[in-house]
Amino acid sequence: MKASGIGLVAALGLAAGLAAVSASAAPGKGPVTGFDMPRYVSLKTDRANVRRGPALEHRVDWEFLRRDMPLRVVAEHGSWRRVQDMDDVSGWVHSALLSGRRTVIVTKGPESVLHKDADPTSPPVARIEQGVILTLQACRPTWCLLETDNHEGWMPKADLWGVDANETFE
Repeated sequence: MKASGIGLVAALGLAAGLAAVSASAAPGKGPVTGFDMPRYVSLKTDRANVRRGPALEHRVDWEFLRRDMPLRVVAEHGSWRRVQDMDDVSGWVHSALLSGRRTVIVTKGPESVLHKDADPTSPPVARIEQGVILTLQACRPTWCLLETDNHEGWMPKADLWGVDANETFE
């Protein structure tokens, strides 16, 4: 009897967690921060545990091992954020491991062109390989201004993950 009671509590807790995630997945404001939801952030550290739930007691399913990796915040619970990576794999990460600094990852392969201006006929500044992470500076309807250690230029938004298709900002 005791075991089934614990199972019921765990099932109810899981259902409540899934309901909170589902509610937060719709566009709106985060219940903890008041920031837009969903939104993009980046990984602040070289390593971050990704947990099944929003607490240290939850099992670590895997680790993110790439500083500056763009992640999409889809839920909030206390100091924990449920994030998705570019493969739509999600889990809970402590907010101290995340940064508001915007980055993107190049998804077009084998490489994409960074242009001087937001125009495909503009001179190329650099060729960027698929999987490279760049700092996001600004976005227009179809182009984003990006920065690497050595270059700054524009790339089509369609070649990137870490920015929504309708997102614009200066």
